[in-house]
Amino acid sequence: MIDEFAKDNLHGRLRRDRKALLWKLDGLSEYDARRPLTATGTNLLGLVKHVATVEARYFGEVFDRPSPEPLPRWQDHNGSDLWAAEDETRDQIIGFYRRTWEHSDATINELSLDAPGHVPWWPEPHPNTNLFAIMVHVLGESNRHAGHADILREGIDGRTGLRPEHENQIDEEARGAYRAKIEHAARSAAPIKA
Repeated sequence: MIDEFAKDNLHGRLRRDRKALLWKLDGLSEYDARRPLTATGTNLLGLVKHVATVEARYFGEVFDRPSPEPLPRWQDHNGSDLWAAEDETRDQIIGFYRRTWEHSDATINELSLDAPGHVPWWPEPHPNTNLFAIMVHVLGESNRHAGHADILREGIDGRTGLRPEHENQIDEEARGAYRAKIEHAARSAAPIKA
């Protein structure tokens, strides 16, 4: 009973985070979806591509259920899953992510939480694992990168939130006042020396 509850709960949260991550692309230009927004090049479309690749590997290769999507060998990882190349379209990357969901969902639905898996890129003594541990791991990865996407999107146009139905209208005056209050508290706690 608890296994099914745990599995359904983790799977539901994974589905929620998948949708949230894709929503961060809504309404953005191609440039804004792809442009590097941090010193390390983090970008919104690259986050989607990366999370799709992570999910494809963990719910595919780890359980000897390889993704039907072409993936480079994990040994050949070169960071190309973190950004969209010029010849990759947004629709292609989103399609890859959605097809990965289908494959991952099939793995999750068909295996029990204690189904054994093997993660060859994890160091000893950790490569032998199970579906429960992989679901927790992938949920953590998805949640982490959805959080990155929240911050990146807010930096582009101020939009925030987990889902469209919970998004509030942007009130620049109220935001400015709130930010100023936080800035004041920070300066008061640690005065800047001249």
